[in-house]
Amino acid sequence: MKRFAALYTALDATTSTHDKLEALVSYFTVAAPEDAAWASYFLAGGKPRQSVPTRLLSEIACEHAGLPAWLFEESYHAVGDLAETIAHILPPARRTSELGLTQWIEQRVLTMRGATPDELRVRLTGYWDELDWSGRFLLTKLIGGGFRVGVARQLVVRALAQVAGVDHKRIAQRMVGWTDSQQKPDAARYLRLIAPQTDSDETVQAHDSDVGLPYPFFLAHPLQADPATLGDPAHWQIEWKWDGIRAQLVKRAGRVWLWSRGEDLITERFPEIAGRGAALPDGFVLDGEILAWEPGASAPLPFARLQPRIARKTLTRKILADSPATLLAYDLLEAHGRDLRSTPLSERRAQLETLAASLDGTLARDLLRVSPRVVAPDWPTLARLRDESRARGVEGPMLKERESMYGVGRTKASGKWWKWKIDAMSVDAVLIYAQRGHGRRASLYSDYTFAVWSGPPENPDRVLVPFAKAYSGLTDAEMAQVDAIIRKTTRESFGPVRSVEPTLLFELGFEGISRSSRHKSGIAVRFPRMLRWRQDKPVAEADTLQTLAALLPEGT
Repeated sequence: MKRFAALYTALDATTSTHDKLEALVSYFTVAAPEDAAWASYFLAGGKPRQSVPTRLLSEIACEHAGLPAWLFEESYHAVGDLAETIAHILPPARRTSELGLTQWIEQRVLTMRGATPDELRVRLTGYWDELDWSGRFLLTKLIGGGFRVGVARQLVVRALAQVAGVDHKRIAQRMVGWTDSQQKPDAARYLRLIAPQTDSDETVQAHDSDVGLPYPFFLAHPLQADPATLGDPAHWQIEWKWDGIRAQLVKRAGRVWLWSRGEDLITERFPEIAGRGAALPDGFVLDGEILAWEPGASAPLPFARLQPRIARKTLTRKILADSPATLLAYDLLEAHGRDLRSTPLSERRAQLETLAASLDGTLARDLLRVSPRVVAPDWPTLARLRDESRARGVEGPMLKERESMYGVGRTKASGKWWKWKIDAMSVDAVLIYAQRGHGRRASLYSDYTFAVWSGPPENPDRVLVPFAKAYSGLTDAEMAQVDAIIRKTTRESFGPVRSVEPTLLFELGFEGISRSSRHKSGIAVRFPRMLRWRQDKPVAEADTLQTLAALLPEGT
């Protein structure tokens, strides 16, 4: 536990990729396999469930520290992070613990769920008394369900590859599904993860529990240059970039698995896709996009129609009827149990089309819709088609080298894939609420809520209506300036949130927009971020709800 706490603190304290990699390698070089298994699970994105309710956690910390509730709240507001606040206020530890990370997780953290408040008081105060500041900070993060650390998964892969002496692409392949909550991290799995490369790595079924795993996803780079620099369009397979959920459908051993790009097993979220996938032959893996698509329709529905399938814990008949889903396939990664990733894309595409043609009409239409190719004899023609992207309900063209292999992650070593997305939609919006960030931004107000006017300037009764939250897009220097203004223009505080005078205007960009009954504005946007700080424009000239409504897709 001490080693992992020190690693967590080191990773949280730096933005240097070199320093993060060095810290990871140092940890995995000496960690026991069972501890390394849990550490790699958390660092790769695995999230522990909340073991203790936040309110009870704060209450027990207050009692143990001998602080009144109001002082704890003031401290929390000043620090901006609950775990950090608790670690600061607790009295010095009276003893030390030599238990490893695995013992702390399996014997302590995971067994706290369902315990009575009185039992939790005894256990928590005892645990805190065994740990230093970094250990208490980490433990509170783990039991509060708020664990996250600023390290990319690919950096964890690189560190493990360096420790194991195995190619990083091989480690990435083995780590697929590593954070699946249905498989507990243990020493045996970790040792298989870092084992020397053997011929068995070429087979998908290296271990019984791995039979349903997908392949690492190959990702495209954004195209910033003129596409004319890419040469003859005939050397590229051109498709649309669809607005859905990237997924792989795996059919092996008579079973079907559906995995998201984030390596979440989502089979149960899309039973109709899994059911139709059962008709595929064994030993096939499809890469594609899950889209909301009504039976018989010629085009998909907006992404918003797919949202209930992700957000709701229980899929009712109404949700299934209102949010029909299908898989639009654009690559074949495995056929008859043979890995096709080193086969050129043109050959994989031909096999995919052959597979689709071999299925009966209903299955081919409802399950194996193949992403259509975009035909353009030259780049100017494609540019004109790209201008129609929003009307088509797509994000722009995808350009894939016809001879490219299927790589791992965002790499150009296996061939080039480009996404030539259209520019984001944008509006000018006013910052009206602010909240402190996390990690190195815990002392800054960096998470913002934005609003637009309810009507035009000539309407004397117009008000600002919140519609989006964003926290990315500003430089560190700009964020420091905004933080200072927020502190000077605060109207009220609501726990960690401040309402501020409407003096700050920003251009906000987003990828999609839809109607929403859950938002006061009646509108929801996807992936909002700050494009620029509009210091050249007064707040009175911010955009309106009518501006947002004009951006909605036709028919919504």
